[in-house]
Amino acid sequence: MEDIRYPEASDFLSNSLRLRTLPVSVNFLKGEGDFPEKTRRPLKTFGKRMALCQVVTMARLYGTSVGVTKEDLVCVPASIAFGMSGAKDPAASLTRLFCEGNYSRDEEAGRKEASDLFRLNPGEYGALLFSPLSKSVMAPDVVLVYGNPAQVMRLAQAWSWFEGVRVAGHFGGKVECSEYLIAPFREQAPRMAVPGMGDRVFSLTQDDEMVFALPGGTLARFVQGLKEAGSKVGARYPVPFYLNFQPEFPKNFQALGKELGIL
Repeated sequence: MEDIRYPEASDFLSNSLRLRTLPVSVNFLKGEGDFPEKTRRPLKTFGKRMALCQVVTMARLYGTSVGVTKEDLVCVPASIAFGMSGAKDPAASLTRLFCEGNYSRDEEAGRKEASDLFRLNPGEYGALLFSPLSKSVMAPDVVLVYGNPAQVMRLAQAWSWFEGVRVAGHFGGKVECSEYLIAPFREQAPRMAVPGMGDRVFSLTQDDEMVFALPGGTLARFVQGLKEAGSKVGARYPVPFYLNFQPEFPKNFQALGKELGIL
């Protein structure tokens, strides 16, 4: 286990990247009995079931720790992907959704994509906990950072600085919660994700936002990577513009400038 203070790591990420929302700690748990005391729940606390991406937004925008089980979820594709549905053939159920929504040209294409999605097995994990990283009371399995493409660029640079490999990403525009939650947990490697329709319709994810997800156990090295990556050439966010040049103006400006002795 890496030695790291989560409040300090969260502050560093937020301040160095000027993040609009908070980094999020994610834990995959066996059941609701593993939730920390006073964990909020969609159904019990708010009186309604929610989409998984809504809960992510609550953590990153409100700074609220929220736990979910099968009973809390209303999102059908997420419930299937996270093993919290009664689907006997999860790939077939996702294929049906893809085809009925005309996201796939035919059943073969839908099945091919559905089979390629990262999924949890039924009953493998019965609960998920989403907390602001700064308030995490247990070591995160996955850390999420939402940012614009330039901010995510810096996160990719941080990873490749210490690991020496580039960041993977699979893009399909739907069920992307499996890509930024399950994939980094399963693969123990970071992922870049473009949030899908559900994120944008139900969780207020903005047009310019992407997700960078990394295994929680790499956080200390990752923070060090962000401090070091490109430091000798001034790499940072916001990306500094190059201003050491003499601009050229339109011809009429140049003519008047010469008449007035400016040029």
